[in-house]
Parts: sequence; C-alpha cells; structure tokens
Amino acid sequence: MALTAVEIYKFLPKTNCGDCGVATCLAFAMKLAQKQAALDECPHVTDDAKQALEDSAAPPMATVTLGMGDHQLKIGGETVLFRHDETFHNPCGLAVTIDTSLPDEQIQQRVEKLQEARYDRVGFILGVDLIALQDAGDGRLAEAARLATQHSDLPLVLMSTDPAAVKQALEVCGDGRPLIYGATADNLDAMLPLAKEHNCPLVLSADSLENLVPLSESATKAGGDQLLLDTGAQRIGDIQSDQTVIRRMALNKKFKPLSFPTVVACSAADPAQQMLQACSAIAKYAGVVIVDLISDEYLLPLVTARMNIYTDPQKPIQVEPGIYPVGEADEDSPVLATVNFSLTYYLVEGDVMTSKVPAHILAVDTNGTSVLTAWAAGDLTAEVIAEHIQRFDLADKVSHKTLVLPGGVAVLQGKLEEESGWQIKVGPKESSALAQFFREQGWVAK
Repeated sequence: MALTAVEIYKFLPKTNCGDCGVATCLAFAMKLAQKQAALDECPHVTDDAKQALEDSAAPPMATVTLGMGDHQLKIGGETVLFRHDETFHNPCGLAVTIDTSLPDEQIQQRVEKLQEARYDRVGFILGVDLIALQDAGDGRLAEAARLATQHSDLPLVLMSTDPAAVKQALEVCGDGRPLIYGATADNLDAMLPLAKEHNCPLVLSADSLENLVPLSESATKAGGDQLLLDTGAQRIGDIQSDQTVIRRMALNKKFKPLSFPTVVACSAADPAQQMLQACSAIAKYAGVVIVDLISDEYLLPLVTARMNIYTDPQKPIQVEPGIYPVGEADEDSPVLATVNFSLTYYLVEGDVMTSKVPAHILAVDTNGTSVLTAWAAGDLTAEVIAEHIQRFDLADKVSHKTLVLPGGVAVLQGKLEEESGWQIKVGPKESSALAQFFREQGWVAK
C-alpha cells in the first residue's frame, strides 16, 4: 500500500527550510502521500533516502508494458481495491483472437477489422488494444504474426505453449514487444529465456490459483519480472473469486508471487455468456481480457464497460467549453446553449443530428455537471452564459442574436436577456423534443 505521511517524513531532512515551497517537512510529506508533490522538489533529500522512498513506494501490483509506440499498453500498477479510493490508472487491455488455421485472406480481414474497430463514445475514441494469435498447432503462428504486423500496428498476443512456434513468431514480431501466452510448469524453462531475450512480457498459466503460486515463484526466482498470471478460471464465479484473491493478496498482504496483473481468456461458446465473462473480468480486476468476439455489437459494449470502470469517478466526463457546429451549420443556423457535461452534450448533439437541422451548440463550462445540477450549484447562471457568449465571440459567428436556453432553466431567460443583449428562446426540457421545437420555430431540416 502507499506510504503514509509519517512514514515518508522519516526519510526527509527535517530542516523545515521551506525550499520545497512548503513551510515544513511534515507538510511536504503530507503532499507526497497525497501525490500532490514530487520528491525531487526537495533539494536536500539524500540519494539513499530517494532510493528507500522509491523502493517503499513502488506499487504492490507490478506494472507491465506491452507493445511499442503509439499503441503501447501499460497494465497493472494499481494501489487500491476500489476506484473511489483513488481511481484506477491503467485500463485493462482488450484482445480479440484470430486462429492461425484460417486462410491468409481471412486472417488479413480480421486483422484489418480490429485495426479499424474504433468507437466514439462521449468524446472518447475506444477500440481493441491487442490482436491475439491463437496457435492451432499447424506451424502457421509465425506466418500469422507476419500478416498481423503488415496490416496492423496493434500489439500482438502469441497464444501458444510450443516454445519452437513462439521462437519462430518472435523472429517476425519480437521487436514489437508482443505478449507471450504462455508459460506452464512444463515449458517454463524454455519460454522464460525467449521472453528475456526479446524483452517481452510472459503469461504464467496454471489450472488453479494454488498451482499458479509455485509457478510464479519459479519464474521470479529465474529472473522474470514482466509477468502476467492466468488461473484458467472460466466460470464467472471462479473468475471473480480468483481475480479478487490475487488483487487482495498483492495489495493487502504484499504477497510477491501474486503481485502481477492477470489475464482472463474468455472461451464460452455462447457469445452472450462470453460477454458476461469478459465484463466480469473487466470489472474485477483483469489486466488483459481475451475474447473471440469480433462483431461491433459485442465489441462496443465491452469497450464501453471498460471506459465506465476506468474513468475517474471523482471527475465528471467533460467536453471542452466552446462553440460546436453540428451538421452544416452556418451563420443563419440556430444556437443552443447547454452544459459541458459529456453525457448531456452528446445527447443534445445526437438529437440535433437526428432532427437534420444544422445548429451551433454553446457548451458552457459547469465543471462537468448536468443542467439542473449546475443551476442548483450556481454554476449555470445568466452571468456565466453571457460571459461565454462574449468569450467565444458568438456574435461574430452567426448573423442573428438569438440563443435557445434549456427548458429546465427557463427561469434564467429574463436575466440572461439583460446580461447578454440577446433574444432568449426557451427550448424543450428534453433534447429529444428538439425536432418538434425546430419545426415550431420555423427552422427546417437540410
């Protein structure tokens, strides 16, 4: 677990010199414990103290890096069991399998599909992180790796227990730092040197949590440190149990053999059941989730579930304040005011697009809260909206001075007209009624 302020204070110079910008060393230690300051801000801390603090403050769950370049993926490194305590920092990787027994053309098609599988969700671009090549034992793992690297820059997972097949594949894609999946008690002596040689992370696989512990001990004793763990669980209850035990043993007990991120390979034949397996693993606490679901109808819910788990619960999802044209909005198009809470903004944007009436949306900065919440908190006022009209030069972007106010805050109409000098129309309380509202106002679809 993270060090307390008192534990950190023991390593500081205790001079209260203030050179770090804080009055006392204890106050500085409190800022360090809360991750509001960096240790190098203290010019007098010794190298020995730095080393001790860095070693002591290292996360109990190892951080493992997969892939290279723009698609590099970091997993693990978490320090809390519950995201409301601190939030989770490293989202789990989502991998989709491709069987090496498929013809080259089908492998290429699936690779290109996964490369292009990107979904816009409340301003976030979501997608698949890894391509998992499932060795069919036909000697084609290296050829599949070649096709995958030619048509995608996503990191690979080499799913094979055959060291010879993995070695051949690494000659093709080893520079991309693929994940090797995996090592068992029978092949660890051959797999671990391959992982070290190519600086690749390695999955340790066993048929139970109990059998995984000695395998991890053997791997770490032999110098393995970029490791992932797979208990082989498939029943949802077993997945939840194993993932929770591993996370608790790593964080609460600092049990080294289980202090690595985990992999869950979902293999239920029924797609709905496989979705449940994957969502369960995403929620608690997998580092990599592998599925064989490639259709958008399955991938979109999975990446959305992951986004929901790994966004900061203490910070609302927001869009940047500003003026956003929807459709082919021009100087004669209506202007709608709303808040910068992403869910609200994208609902409004979607309903404007559905109406087929081009419009401008003025996203007002309310610290990412909804219309009524912001109004109740005093963050959405006539003065605030008027300030945004001036701030973003709205009058220079349209030929009229008419602004549509959300119906839920119609009470602001009179004051806003005084503050802004604009004509204020009260829109519907729900954006789903915008199409009808536009027709009533004489704004027509294009």
